[in-house]
Amino acid sequence: MEKELMKIKDEVATSISSISDKKELIELKLQILGKSGKLTNLLKGMRDVPAEDRPRVGALVNEVRNFIENAISEKEKYFADIELQNKLNNEKVDITLPSKGIKTGALHPVSSMIDRFVDICVNLGFSVVEGPEIESDYYNFEAVNTPKSHPARDMQDSFYFTDNILLRTQTTAVQARAMQEMKPPFKIIVPGKTYRNDSDATHSPMFNQLEGLVVDENVSMADLKNLLSVMMKRLFGEDTKIRFRPSYFPFTEPSIEVDVSCPQCHGEGCKLCKGSGYLELLGAGVVNPKVLDFNGINSKKYKGFAFGFGIDRASMLFTGNTDMRSLFKNDIRFLKQSR
Repeated sequence: MEKELMKIKDEVATSISSISDKKELIELKLQILGKSGKLTNLLKGMRDVPAEDRPRVGALVNEVRNFIENAISEKEKYFADIELQNKLNNEKVDITLPSKGIKTGALHPVSSMIDRFVDICVNLGFSVVEGPEIESDYYNFEAVNTPKSHPARDMQDSFYFTDNILLRTQTTAVQARAMQEMKPPFKIIVPGKTYRNDSDATHSPMFNQLEGLVVDENVSMADLKNLLSVMMKRLFGEDTKIRFRPSYFPFTEPSIEVDVSCPQCHGEGCKLCKGSGYLELLGAGVVNPKVLDFNGINSKKYKGFAFGFGIDRASMLFTGNTDMRSLFKNDIRFLKQSR
């Protein structure tokens, strides 16, 4: 066995000096060290070596294996250095040439709309408040005047984990938490994701809302309408027209729907607004006294008003998009044209 080991060592020493490329080196490595290689097969005979000779033979085996592995490793490094040098020689960059330009990213239309509206509200004195997306039935419904038997619950097909835990259907739940934790007067906005079991061209199971709440002495519907007019003009332009319609929400009484003149046709009528010249954008109203009292605020001393709208729908108005599902497909072509 010792003679065979030295023979393999000499064979590798001779062969490796004449190898001219990586392919030949890989073949040699397999011939010697592979599963069926010469050294591998030879070592299977170690069990036949007399016990008194095994230490000497074992030491020689280690010597030969280390020699072969080091020789192959050095040759691999030699080829790697040549390959690197060839790349450096052949892939030079002429730094005197003009730049090809850098493709920069852009905010998603929804993120851009959130930032735009938050900036408007902060400039008007609002504070930004956030809350959990996995919410209790208490904060999501009961604390905002929607008890378990209330028919308004049928308006929202909710995602429940248990009888009392669900994905929030509205950011109004955060308003309830704020009323219980903050002392009036205060002005807050609540941007965030909400969830309802609804999906088509104009609805998504997950969508973004932004709601606002003002609680103070002597606030009224007139203050709300004036504030919304200012916000919508700052958001869509000074020529924006606002229309108020009576509506119903369990959280507010009285309640209104707010329409804005279509930013695409400026009220003339187009495909986006279906020829009406107006688009329904948000709901609002004076906070129901029951809600204030339920959440620990004296309704005889304080009043409040609230508003809320879908960020996704608002971003569709800016992009001229008619299918909400496009906002969630991450199609780079759509995102580029929405900058």
